[in-house]
Amino acid sequence: MNKIILKGRLTASPELKQTPNGIAVTKFSVAVNRRFDREKVDFINCEAWRNTAEFISKYFSKGKE
Repeated sequence: MNKIILKGRLTASPELKQTPNGIAVTKFSVAVNRRFDREKVDFINCEAWRNTAEFISKYFSKGKE
C-alpha cells in the first residue's frame, strides 16, 4: 500500500456510494497546481473506502483545499 499527500482543490463534491455488500466508497478528483509553473494544473483521480469515504463525503466539498 502506497501513501501520498496532495494539496489541491476538489473538482466536484464527492458522492458517497455503497457496494452491493454495503461498503462505502467515494471517487473524486483533485486539481493540483505545479510547484514551479503555476499556470499548469494536474488532475489526480482518487478513491476512498469505508470510514475514509464517509469522512470525505461528509466534510469535503468542491473548491475546498
